[in-house]
Amino acid sequence: MASKALIFLALLFLSAASPKTAIAETNEEDKPGLAMDFYKDTCPQAEDIIKEQVKLLYKRHKNTAFSWLRNIFHDCAVESCDASLLLDSTRRSLSEKETDRSFGLRNFRYLDTIKEAVERECPGVVSCADILVLSARDGIVSLGGPHIPLKTGRRDGRKSRAEVLEQYLPDHNESISVVLDRFAAMGINTQGVVALLGAHSVGRTHCVKLVHRLYPEVDPVLNPDHVEHMLHKCPDAIPDPKAVQYVRNDRGTPMVLDNNYYRNILDNKGLLIVDHQLATDKRTKPHVKKMAKSQDYFFKEFARAITILSENNPLTGDEGEIRKQCNVANKHH
Repeated sequence: MASKALIFLALLFLSAASPKTAIAETNEEDKPGLAMDFYKDTCPQAEDIIKEQVKLLYKRHKNTAFSWLRNIFHDCAVESCDASLLLDSTRRSLSEKETDRSFGLRNFRYLDTIKEAVERECPGVVSCADILVLSARDGIVSLGGPHIPLKTGRRDGRKSRAEVLEQYLPDHNESISVVLDRFAAMGINTQGVVALLGAHSVGRTHCVKLVHRLYPEVDPVLNPDHVEHMLHKCPDAIPDPKAVQYVRNDRGTPMVLDNNYYRNILDNKGLLIVDHQLATDKRTKPHVKKMAKSQDYFFKEFARAITILSENNPLTGDEGEIRKQCNVANKHH
């Protein structure tokens, strides 16, 4: 009799637990995610507004495109693509954009300009995370790069991730193995990493980041012809971080996202340690050589890697929020 009672209780427990388990599994499967043209019903003009604003801002301020390209890396690579990068510091937490690893990031006010334009059309609908990603996509086009179809539907995080930033963002002085491992954790393979670093084809590197290759002695692996130019641009062994002292990443086509970067680093003209290692490490060199020969191959792998990066662990559905202002969580607004 006792054993029958136990069996009955076990069956009763299973019958009560099963529906909950099924519901949990269904909820996980049905969890809303990213989608192409996510705002087609709620704000059909959103992507056009963002694209137009990017074009206008780029026309007035060419360097905005470099900033938007860096933003997608600095935001999406750190745990989640949730616009945590854009939050200002508060009394309780330091913002990501004010850490040493974010040195040189700027032009956030122009993202606010885009957000304001979108808000006028559709208040409280489009996330700052999506604006950050789409402005990077359209900025890439402004620089002569490929148009990359990207999904939307991200929501905004409520807190900065400054305290974990260095666990995710590789530094320019770290080994290529560390760089490959960090990106592999996001699902980006070796050729994807090589392609993403092709973003160094545009923009500039502040002297603070490269003087260790010039002083007290010049790094012997640097191309001597390029050293003269670097020394001219960075004449001080301890440059003022607030001074505008920098070297263009690519002297040939500094405003164009192209495969010239790969030819430069194969010629020992890479500014950063990671550039040099990319061209010499046996895991990455074959892809560097292939991208140096074929811009189509570079663009193909670049587009694939940006897509994976943009979809890194986003907040969706009822997670997070839609910020009213990109630099402040709603509870502080």
